[in-house]
Amino acid sequence: MSKKSDNEELSISTSFEEKSVWIQLASLGVVLIAYGAVAGSMLLAGVMHIVPYVPVFAVAVVLLIILMIVGHTVAAIAGRPEESDERDRLIVWRAESNAGWVLGMGVFAALAGLIMSINNVWVAHVLLLSLFLSEMAKLIFQIVYYRRGV
Repeated sequence: MSKKSDNEELSISTSFEEKSVWIQLASLGVVLIAYGAVAGSMLLAGVMHIVPYVPVFAVAVVLLIILMIVGHTVAAIAGRPEESDERDRLIVWRAESNAGWVLGMGVFAALAGLIMSINNVWVAHVLLLSLFLSEMAKLIFQIVYYRRGV
């Protein structure tokens, strides 16, 4: 019988599902910051029509897809992906349930903006931000649940 070193006993094995969540969170964070910088500068320049933002959003979506493909490819090469189990499904369910509140608050804020006759560009960005933030919240909850041991 071989004795494990202290480092081996303390190391935490990260599943492919958890690595996937980290990849998604990092990719989404990069894209959110990049989109926010470009859209924010457009808003400050006085662009108040939604059409000029469409190409910026399209580029952000393509960048997000590329980052996730590259990240998942590297993770798959580094470690073999395994099928998700009941624990993974429970973690996703609980995280999505919690993140739904973030999305709901964003939709409520957008509706309040419409009621107050705020420009459609601002309303659209509130909705988009609430989608981004709810997805990031879901991913953060997933990481917490993986680490906490749900």
